[in-house]
Amino acid sequence: MRVLMFGWEFPPHISGGLGTACFGLTRGLSYISDLQVLFVVPKAYGDEEQHGISLVGANNVPVKHRKLNLKHFSKKLDYIEVGSRLMPYTDPDEYYQIQKSKTEKKAFQYIQTDEFGKIPFTGAYGASLLQEIHNYGLVANVIAQDYSFDLIHAHDWLTYPAGIAAKEATGKPLVVHVHATDFDRSGGSVNPVVFDIEKRGMEAADKVIAVSNLTRRTVIEKYGIPAEKVTTVYNAVEPLEKKDKPVFQKGTNEKVVTFLGRITMQKGPEYFVEAAHRVLQRIDNVRFVMAGSGDMMHRMVRRAAQLKIMDKFHFTGFLRGDEVFSMLAMSDLYVMPSVSEPFGISPLEAMQSNVPVLISHQSGVAEILTYAIKTNFWDVDAMADSIYGVLKYPALSKMFVKYGKKEVDSLKWEKSALNVKEVYDWAVKEHNQ
Repeated sequence: MRVLMFGWEFPPHISGGLGTACFGLTRGLSYISDLQVLFVVPKAYGDEEQHGISLVGANNVPVKHRKLNLKHFSKKLDYIEVGSRLMPYTDPDEYYQIQKSKTEKKAFQYIQTDEFGKIPFTGAYGASLLQEIHNYGLVANVIAQDYSFDLIHAHDWLTYPAGIAAKEATGKPLVVHVHATDFDRSGGSVNPVVFDIEKRGMEAADKVIAVSNLTRRTVIEKYGIPAEKVTTVYNAVEPLEKKDKPVFQKGTNEKVVTFLGRITMQKGPEYFVEAAHRVLQRIDNVRFVMAGSGDMMHRMVRRAAQLKIMDKFHFTGFLRGDEVFSMLAMSDLYVMPSVSEPFGISPLEAMQSNVPVLISHQSGVAEILTYAIKTNFWDVDAMADSIYGVLKYPALSKMFVKYGKKEVDSLKWEKSALNVKEVYDWAVKEHNQ
């Protein structure tokens, strides 16, 4: 089976969970002998880790003088009108505001290309994001005509229009992979344009993959997708490479409790700050670290100052790659108080690093973890009690570390890939009937 797969980013050029999940899944799929993946990204840099896949950059595909089999393409994609903040899997330092604009239907549509007939892409999440999504769909139509494949797989809303365009060009079955929805990113105040792209992608798909049952319920209840069309396939985690020692040493005998992620409403940073305040009223030999950046960072700094805990609270800014594991190596507890987390790979990385984790019930990863402490994101008192318990009683921490490590080591991308392959087989079978 040959799969045409659309993503938005791929290692080493990633800014969040989407690129990490795509990399892990393609690695897992590479172990299936009769399956080949052609992975497409808007912009290829040439240094991507192409293990078991072929990678194509849409920025390298000429479209000039090509006939595009668009059918209903303009109806589905010409709705670039938005006046509110969009937050997909963004780089935490890269928030943007798309100015309200309208694309009117015209007899001819002109697209800027370079001298070689290629459309330039930034592959970023900037002010031209929706235009790049639209252009990505046009190139996807060309790629679909030039390559032989059996099925199309599109990851997250950014690539759904590309998946639709490829399906229109070839009639091949489409699987869309929901890594998050705008209900997660916005806290319920969805952007109508993003919602429309998500809904159209799910409706056009032959099968929908959700990363958790939490996300599956959202797809069914909020987007009106038939339950029999939506399958849950959990993410996994890449094996941790062994290193001689962490890049940074702890430098203190105090305990360290870490929040690591985007400092946005979705991640619940305010609940971490409030819980830290409660814990510090009970014990003093602990420091709290908020590693990340985002649009709520300044607010969190002000709140920590108001609570007079800044001498015990640290803001590192955004961490990448080895910096993440160096921070985890110094941590005694990892906390993820997300308000709405479709899955959440970072707790698995913490468990790999022998760090006990405290996660919210409102996360997809909570569905598959036994040896993780779980509270509701809004229950600051329960969160504080849990933090205190882990720090105060070493035996409790050791138990979560020991069995958590065994548990997370069993979560392999190869298993997730086999589950995805089953979805492929169902989609192809139903499409051919």
